Amino acid sequence: MDIQKSEVRDGMQIDWDVPIEMEDGVVLRADVFRPTRAGKFPVMLAYGPYGKGLAFQQGYKTAWDNMVRDHPEVAEGSTNKYQNWEVVDPEKWVPEDYICIRVDSRGAGRSPGYMEIWSPRETKDLYQCIEWAGVQPWSNGKVGLNGISYLAMNQWAVAALRPPHLAAICPWEGAADFYREVSHHGGVMSCFVRNWFPMQVTTVQHGLGTRGPKSAVTGELVCGPETLTQEALAKNREDHPAMVLKHEMFDDYWKPRLPDWSKVDVPILSAANWGGQGLHPRGNYEGFTQSASKQKWLECHGLEHWTHFYTDYGRKMQLKFFDHFLKGKKNGWDKTPPVILQVRHVDKFVPRYENEWPIKRTKWTKLFLDPANLTLGSKVPAKAGKVSYRGFSDGVTFLLPAQEKEVEITGPLAMKLFVSSSTKDADLFIVVRVFTPDMKEVTFQGTLDPHTPVAQGWQRASHRKLDKKLSKPYRPYLTHDEKQPLVPNKVVELDIEIIPTCIVVPAGHRIGVTVRGKDYVYAGEPGHLSNMKYPLSGCGPFLHDDPADRPAKVFDGNVTLHCGPKYPSHLLLPVIPPKKGK
Repeated sequence: MDIQKSEVRDGMQIDWDVPIEMEDGVVLRADVFRPTRAGKFPVMLAYGPYGKGLAFQQGYKTAWDNMVRDHPEVAEGSTNKYQNWEVVDPEKWVPEDYICIRVDSRGAGRSPGYMEIWSPRETKDLYQCIEWAGVQPWSNGKVGLNGISYLAMNQWAVAALRPPHLAAICPWEGAADFYREVSHHGGVMSCFVRNWFPMQVTTVQHGLGTRGPKSAVTGELVCGPETLTQEALAKNREDHPAMVLKHEMFDDYWKPRLPDWSKVDVPILSAANWGGQGLHPRGNYEGFTQSASKQKWLECHGLEHWTHFYTDYGRKMQLKFFDHFLKGKKNGWDKTPPVILQVRHVDKFVPRYENEWPIKRTKWTKLFLDPANLTLGSKVPAKAGKVSYRGFSDGVTFLLPAQEKEVEITGPLAMKLFVSSSTKDADLFIVVRVFTPDMKEVTFQGTLDPHTPVAQGWQRASHRKLDKKLSKPYRPYLTHDEKQPLVPNKVVELDIEIIPTCIVVPAGHRIGVTVRGKDYVYAGEPGHLSNMKYPLSGCGPFLHDDPADRPAKVFDGNVTLHCGPKYPSHLLLPVIPPKKGK
């Protein structure tokens, strides 16, 4: 039975549950929001698992309440009845002559089928949805993809398939490498999927029926009319958290999920967040630097990872980008410099344009570790030294003297360490930090956690093998294709990627780096979000504490950092001098 319905509401022609048939016969369901007047319009499409009928305010109450409290412009000019997690508000886009389409991904919401998140099957489905939208009678033949997180991540994958009607993409805070950015950080398993999957995905799986939520707009069941047993639901989805644990190396499970950057040539607006260290921003930088597109822009901002997508700042930027590529408007977007930064200070953000990433005038600065007094310095210590800590401990912190003048750090970071362990492996957690003159740590609102440090990186010593072709001094690239166990107490060299960051450090403040054996923990009160399982204590849900992945007998040994002329352990910082004439 076809459950499609069409009506005019709030100045839009809305087609509910439009069927889109895939080549294997599975029928996905989409809501289509169109202008009421006749004509052909560009399409803004999103495909994801969060339930197109679940209101933002209902499913993500804390996030919504905080956003409209701090940024009331988000709620202005809209009834907000059609707000949906991480996709555009049609009441603000349809009046701009866009058609907004939300597709429930296979096995989610009102779309039946076997749920297999972030899979080649989903990418194929999205390709077919794009091509379906591009030939509808109300379409001008140009389809854009826009959305946050999940709704951004699948944009990279489908762009590599080059759908003919795909005209531009805006992956807003979207990981691209599901191994290096989602499941494993430097080879250390992230527990994020285990937190997120049962909270935000299985709660809107197709087949929950009457046990799931109802749409506040239509009154229909968000997860479809059929109510299945828990056993049937489990059989109808891949256990993705189990796949993360099972596939600990970059193997044939993960390889098809990595986009072929040489084939991503569509116009791109890639939006990254300085505070998203545990999930997204690496993909936005990689997508910008590695893709074959000749028309691409990188934007970097702060605050929660949904906020600026909805503020006037973000929405108007997206609109200008898509107007140019989907409508052919000569609005000056093509004159926009390729890098759009919200430069982060301890108390504000200052907009600035740059022409490349990393910034060409970067002064790459090596700060060498001195274990004698736990300091950082511009020269290699004259004498050999070492310092040890227990694997599951807070580790050791190395500090620079107080800054004599303001200094900006913007771009990718890296760390070279010479390490030995009393066991066959070690996990290293790197935290770049800033402290006030009275040694209180400066933290920031991250994508999720309200107390996120300046920058973080991770590395499992047995995963230290470098891809020499893809590695750069400021961005080591690990192959993750073979383990190289440690010989107890034998020194090895590690090159550790640290997620790019931005901070203008005031005079009098101190820069430090901590080498730890476990996740960073903020010393103050944790934060909370209604869609997160656990309190947010510095790293949000991006923790690395699974005992199956990190058994104490292997990872709680004595770890030693070696320094000095033979072992020049150091932190590499991207120091940015002021622009000439400034």
